[in-house]
Amino acid sequence: MDVTINKTRLSLIQGDITKQSTDAIVNAANSSLMGGGGVDGAIHRAGGPAILDACKRIVAQQGRLPPGKAVITTGGKLKARYVIHTVGPIWRDGTRGEPEILASAYRESLKLAVTKGLKSVSFPSISTGAYGYPVDQAAQVALRTVIDFLRQETSLDSVAFVLFDTGTYRVYASTLERLTSGAGQAE
Repeated sequence: MDVTINKTRLSLIQGDITKQSTDAIVNAANSSLMGGGGVDGAIHRAGGPAILDACKRIVAQQGRLPPGKAVITTGGKLKARYVIHTVGPIWRDGTRGEPEILASAYRESLKLAVTKGLKSVSFPSISTGAYGYPVDQAAQVALRTVIDFLRQETSLDSVAFVLFDTGTYRVYASTLERLTSGAGQAE
């Protein structure tokens, strides 16, 4: 599924983010940046030790990465040239700043891509795995944040959400449809 926001193609893809040919893929990292499970572990395994080495240098220099912030490293052996690491919120009950932190994770990742002069970025569904963020609520925050960013910023050619399973893809597709229909754009 594709839509155009300003001059940028926004796509939904069901697949494996580690196989994307894009300037940068976004890693749903943990604050330690040392790899882990889910998307984080898959990216570190596929990209090889260069990613972990770069993450260790970042942590040594600035400490752990706070939720809602982003940093960039090499893509190592990945097809993507770079990995943008961001930390999403751990879902508690939705009243402890989770939507704002999740929106910041997407926004900070996009800002970093623009600052680096990148043209294409691929996101996973941040915080919906081990961090327990409900997919329907996460999709709303993710897509609204990206759409709002793209309405202001025209330097990116494409932004994709690479969603691992059919259920997540369907939730994102129906949410994107709602947000980009006539009524959704006015919200």
